[in-house]
Amino acid sequence: MLKPYWQKLINHEQAKPYFQSLITNIQQQRADGLTIFPSENNVFNAFENVDISEVKVVILGQDPYHGQGQAHGLAFSVLPDIKIPPSLANIYKELCTDIDGFVIPDHGFLKSWAKQGVLLLNTVLTVQQANAHSHAKLGWETFTDAVITELNEKNEHCVFILWGAHARKKGRNINKEQHLVLAGPHPSPLSSYRGFFGSKPFSQTNTWLASKGLSTIDWRLNDA
Repeated sequence: MLKPYWQKLINHEQAKPYFQSLITNIQQQRADGLTIFPSENNVFNAFENVDISEVKVVILGQDPYHGQGQAHGLAFSVLPDIKIPPSLANIYKELCTDIDGFVIPDHGFLKSWAKQGVLLLNTVLTVQQANAHSHAKLGWETFTDAVITELNEKNEHCVFILWGAHARKKGRNINKEQHLVLAGPHPSPLSSYRGFFGSKPFSQTNTWLASKGLSTIDWRLNDA
């Protein structure tokens, strides 16, 4: 079930022509037999775990995984029985060098982060199977702009971790006196060596949260 504030925001956006066009387009693609990820009931999964007032960290990626069974609505996460994708494997590598005591788990399920106030979001919320970024410019960027704007204006203190060029664009209008913005390369194998490794976003996040009197994130993932 969507958290109340996000339900209100989604209802507001759904009334706009861009959103209606977006959903109609995706529904037509599904009707035409194209496989779209995540499943329809998981598209807004990120907004079911943490409401706007509880968000302490936003991890923003590009678009969902486009392999069978991978995407389930939380950016970079896969369900416990799904093989860890390369981007998440790189995130785990960075966590090992950044967070004392982090042990790479045997799963890629990140829900425990979400439950602590980490909004796991992509700039685009759907994708065609085996066709990365195929739903770019359908309208999702407008919707996620609205989400970022609300977080910027309604949250007192929040960390925005923006990975990749599409995510970094979202940082332009964030109030950097109020929030912490950590922008860097995407953790995919194509770009992770261009500055993702060694960027220490997780420890920087916790140091900043503590400086604001907020509880830090336990990044360990011992239990699926």
